[in-house]
Amino acid sequence: MVMQQLPLAMRLRERAVFESFVPGPNLEAVEHLRAIAQGVGVEVSWICGPAGVGKSHLLQAVCALAQRRGVNVAYLPLGQLRSLGLETLEGWQAARVLALDDLALVAGERAWEQRLFGLYREAQERGAALIAAAVEPPLLLHFALPDLASRFAAATLLPLRPLDEGEQREALRLRARARGLELPEETALYLQRRFPRDLPTLYHLLDTIDEAALQAQRRLTVPFIRSVLTPEPPEP
Repeated sequence: MVMQQLPLAMRLRERAVFESFVPGPNLEAVEHLRAIAQGVGVEVSWICGPAGVGKSHLLQAVCALAQRRGVNVAYLPLGQLRSLGLETLEGWQAARVLALDDLALVAGERAWEQRLFGLYREAQERGAALIAAAVEPPLLLHFALPDLASRFAAATLLPLRPLDEGEQREALRLRARARGLELPEETALYLQRRFPRDLPTLYHLLDTIDEAALQAQRRLTVPFIRSVLTPEPPEP
């Protein structure tokens, strides 16, 4: 499979699957992407929304599901590949699903856009699905190539909205359960009340708590989490 030969930055995260994503207000977008992963529809799609809403998660979920069906896929995180050079965009003729993450980070750079335009045309010629993601919709990006801008402007737009607090807690419980942990409701509430209420921050906190719980063989109670995240100051 294509994905087995990729640099680490381009491999799929094990937990980035549809089963671990809480759709919340984004159910229509999630179902659209799931259909693409299952081979229904090959139109170009564009995922947009603020940081932390799950754009990268969904791109990788599409690739993971398609790959389980035996389909060749390519997940291309452009923000990370930019430092590796344009050659990272070569050799994807076998991919039936192309996922372009952080596309805004190379928008305006003519050489990258020319290669992306080539990828776009190649995907269309072989009937492959192409999905791009960025914070903004394509019409708000400053493309150097009008042809690329016009093609992405015609993509199916999939705007994502953040989860509300209850949906955030559901997402945290789902992530904890995937790690073999149970996250009580009062513990999830404590995290939301004491720390910034965005999922990347909360996920990072959960990762920290998970490591501590594994070492201490403790449940995720509020007192335990308080001791992990607010350690006592050293004695003078």
